[in-house]
Amino acid sequence: MARIVYALCALTSMTVAALLVRGFLRSRARLLLWSALCFVFLALNNVLLFVDFSLPMVDLSVWRAVPIIVGLALLIYGLIWEVR
Repeated sequence: MARIVYALCALTSMTVAALLVRGFLRSRARLLLWSALCFVFLALNNVLLFVDFSLPMVDLSVWRAVPIIVGLALLIYGLIWEVR
């Protein structure tokens, strides 16, 4: 049951990232670009989470933290610098 939830979370994150990219391409609002990049890395984190729990012999906890940090750093950067 948990695998289904993790897979659905990954699918949802990928869908949101695709919608944000589509919105950016239409409006060229740069905040949409930073949000899309954040969701791409969140989707990568969810995929790694699914793989980590599907393969109990492999510990991907350190590798799962990297996309979260990068995604949130990109979003914070976009929020700070796009205000100007």
